[in-house]
Amino acid sequence: MDKTLDLTRRDGLPEALYALRADYPRDTWQTHRNFDGLVAFWLDRHLMFRRLAETLRQDAEAAVDGAIDLRRMQARLTRFGGMLLQQLHDHHQIEDVHYFPKLVAYEARLSRGFDILDRDHHAMDGLLQRFAESANGVLQDKIERGAFHTEITGFETLLLRHLEDEEDLIVPVLLKHGPQGME
Repeated sequence: MDKTLDLTRRDGLPEALYALRADYPRDTWQTHRNFDGLVAFWLDRHLMFRRLAETLRQDAEAAVDGAIDLRRMQARLTRFGGMLLQQLHDHHQIEDVHYFPKLVAYEARLSRGFDILDRDHHAMDGLLQRFAESANGVLQDKIERGAFHTEITGFETLLLRHLEDEEDLIVPVLLKHGPQGME
């Protein structure tokens, strides 16, 4: 596989994988007849992941600046970090096993994109593991807050890249074909 498509190196998917984007631009998604239901739910999950990562990064920044008590930061890290890890892992499993195979059947010409997203999920397993180890280091007072801030900032950057690419590929397929058979 082309190394430039690696999650840590790319700034988007290859243009050929955006075949449906012109017909289904982002600013029209919410008004499309197939938006409510599965698409809205799926995008809400992505919004939750974005907000959790942002909250954790902001807490890490506040901890580095001394603007949040370490115990409060640790409590929030336990709650929001655990939620992010568990929910993101479950979300990726459902996509890999259930949604991606069905979506490829709708738009076989985009199969390369689904392969890239699947590889992202495997790469994110390692990122999630590193995040968990770093978070545990903070919770056990074994690493400095600055190191955790660096970890969560890098994690958030890659998560946002993946979510945006996934949405740009998948939402147009769901809008075009509808959610029937996806549940």
